This record gives sequence, C-alpha cells and structure tokens, in this order.
Amino acid sequence: MSASLYDDLPETLKAVRTRPLFVMRLDSQILVLGGAAGADRRVGVVHGGSFEGERLSGEVLDGGADWQILRADGATTLDVRLILKTNDGALIGMTYRGLRSGPPDMLARLAKGEAVDPASYYFRITPLFETAAEKYDWINRIVTAGIGHRRADGPIYSVFEVL
Repeated sequence: MSASLYDDLPETLKAVRTRPLFVMRLDSQILVLGGAAGADRRVGVVHGGSFEGERLSGEVLDGGADWQILRADGATTLDVRLILKTNDGALIGMTYRGLRSGPPDMLARLAKGEAVDPASYYFRITPLFETAAEKYDWINRIVTAGIGHRRADGPIYSVFEVL
C-alpha cells in the first residue's frame, strides 16, 4: 500500500505558519455606484486610519479606496489600495484583494451597519506591500494574510506574515 502525497511531505509543507504583522483600523465611507457595467459596485473611500505592530506602526493616509463588487451570491469582493505612513515617516504602499461572505441574514445586518460577531462570517484579505524605505525593505518580499471585521465606521484587520 502506498502512502498519500501528504504523508510524504516534509514537515515544513504540512501546515502554514504565520506571525502577527499588525492590526489595522480604517476610517471609511461606502459610496454606492449601483449596477454599473453589470456589477453592483460600491467604493469604500478611506479617510485615514492606523496600524500597530511589533515591527511597524503608524497611520493610514487619507485617499485610499476599496473598490467592491457585491456578487449575486451575496459575497463581496474587495480591491484595495492604501498608503501607510510609519511612525518614523516611511511610506509603504499596501494593496489587497479580499472576500467577505456569510449567511444572508448576517450579511443583511452587516449592510445596515449593525454590530455582528466577526466569527459569524468569512472576511479574509491577501495584502502585498511595496516601499523604497531601506528600514522596511523586508516588507517587499513577504506574503501576508488578514482576517477582517466590518464595523459601522470601517473595517479592522489582523494581518499576519506567512512564514
């Protein structure tokens, strides 16, 4: 009897390991564009925010945006571009794609701005970064994943480096 492909893997390939990068809070306002080009399009205009972590902290600059599509199945796809400014003045571009989905009744409550338990729906992002700041050059070469929660004044994310 042969072993499964999984059993033959080295330990480093059997699980994803992460470490916390930062927690980020965004102040945003949702604008509904509606059914343009066959998609229910919304734009989350980012008016700032903050991020805090062991290796970098600072503010989210005004002017970012989250171009969302509300799909027919109720899920929302995210396409976000932000500029982070660290406490020591470095600028870091952050882009991420994401997906938020869940039971229809919970999504309806979320759309009304009601508080819902973040464990009751799925909200994940995949950020990438770019910077010319030498101190933070390492962030150009990592992959990250985040878990989000939508609040009335904007989302909050826990972002993790994938090791």
